[in-house]
Amino acid sequence: MILRARTFEFAFPRNPLVMGIVNVTPDSFSDGGRFLEPSAAVEHALRLVDEGADLVDIGGESSRPGAEPVGAAEELRRVLPVLEQVVARVRVPVSIDTLKPAVARAALAAGASVINDVGANREDPAMWEIAAEAGAGYVLMHMRGTPRTMQEAPAYGDVAAEVAAYFDERLRRIRASGLAPEQIVLDVGIGFGKTAEHNLQLLAQLGRFTKWQRPLLLGVSRKSFIGSLTGETNPACRLPGSLACACWAVWAGVQIVRVHDVAATRQALRLAEAIAATADRLGVRGGPFRSR
Repeated sequence: MILRARTFEFAFPRNPLVMGIVNVTPDSFSDGGRFLEPSAAVEHALRLVDEGADLVDIGGESSRPGAEPVGAAEELRRVLPVLEQVVARVRVPVSIDTLKPAVARAALAAGASVINDVGANREDPAMWEIAAEAGAGYVLMHMRGTPRTMQEAPAYGDVAAEVAAYFDERLRRIRASGLAPEQIVLDVGIGFGKTAEHNLQLLAQLGRFTKWQRPLLLGVSRKSFIGSLTGETNPACRLPGSLACACWAVWAGVQIVRVHDVAATRQALRLAEAIAATADRLGVRGGPFRSR
């Protein structure tokens, strides 16, 4: 299985990729305001790469539940100075986290290689056509509604089946827009129009989403459902729960984890991988952490 993102290529199976989060926003749920200044955001991105990030994901609009939308001009004002500097200084793919085609196009022109699209439930094919034209990687995420409305009483009959049906339908439309399968990554959208129970059901059934032979990305880092299960109200203190989810996800078949805490995540995954490799050597099932 291959993932292509402009000049970058990743061949799977391989060790899991870690995507580091850079929020250039005043209101993100975990670190809003910390990296609003371009110099602080660039420094943070470089630190994540030094810690071992395989990709850097830069976003200028919060997608937390209830977030108010931001105009394209303001979003670009936030992200472009950061993105341009980071692209010039790192040798890993830089992703633009946006739901606006105009922002994605400008970010690609500035050197981004991946579009992380929380708005893949739209009907307009413009974003897919932009990704196809640029040869960019494209993260197809499941969400009900918009960030502003997604947590208004989300309900499913069978959440895993409905997310799978969504991927089936979106993949047909996206490929018709010219996007090659090798460019596509799937994300079940933990916390995007789901209750804590829905999130647990998706995590428990991640193996259902490997059938398309596309890399799976999981973004669970510091999210509120961890707090709902543990009682931890401070997002910055949800690292243990985030690491548990990351290790479980990779064991279940996820290839990319999107995280705030790159160094800690890489250490946790490295240890899980070492244990699984030893289990393989001893003839015990080791899961996808086995040595490559």
